[in-house]
Amino acid sequence: MLLTPLEQFQIISLFSIKLFCLDFSLTNMLFINIITLLIFISIVFCFSGNVDSLGETSFYLMPNSWQVLVEITYETAAQLVFDNLNVEGEKYFPFISVLFSFILFNNLIGLIPYSFTITSHLIVTFTLSLSIFIGVIIICIQHHKIQILSVFLPANTGFGLALLLVPIELISYIFKPISLGVRLFANLMAGHTLLKVIVGFAWSMLLLEDLLAVMHIVPLLVLVLLMGLELGVAIIQAYVFTVLTCIYLNDSINLSH
Repeated sequence: MLLTPLEQFQIISLFSIKLFCLDFSLTNMLFINIITLLIFISIVFCFSGNVDSLGETSFYLMPNSWQVLVEITYETAAQLVFDNLNVEGEKYFPFISVLFSFILFNNLIGLIPYSFTITSHLIVTFTLSLSIFIGVIIICIQHHKIQILSVFLPANTGFGLALLLVPIELISYIFKPISLGVRLFANLMAGHTLLKVIVGFAWSMLLLEDLLAVMHIVPLLVLVLLMGLELGVAIIQAYVFTVLTCIYLNDSINLSH
């Protein structure tokens, strides 16, 4: 049992590797990240070829459960790209699909007891959002050059009003990657913390004597409901993160704000 609800987010060194002033230690965060990537690569490898290692067809007319999972994941990503970016966004489909799958798998793996939730750390979510935002700015500059500055100045704006609107637009533009990363981090961390609090409460009641020990069933029932809620949050947050990424890409391509 963990001593505190926040202890589950602690980064622990599993295998220490230090070279001069650099630390290349294998941590639980890196270990779960490797597992996520291996699962993703395995799924893609098993269902992306015409034949598997036995020479049999990998895809079936009547899909099995794993094939349905792959198809739903990629259809969701494709629908997001088409709804937000239209035909222009087809070239961004590989990036959007990998981003959606990576966040989704990390969120779901974090629900497994005694695992580690990578997306509950601000450094991870903010790195993702900042990298995406830098890419969005580069794409916008490639498409519109110096006209990118029009994002901070709405059309038909007078000089006096521009002095007020430009700083506001600049601040809101800067806070886009911050809000994108914090939203994912806060939802995952708050949900997992609440689950740990309920588990600790149920365990404490179980250690009591007489009829009070039986009452631990109540927090356990609440825990089951919260697990279902947290499963929905894990899926929705991956979806929301991807949707906002598509919207930012669309804004950079069409130069809107």
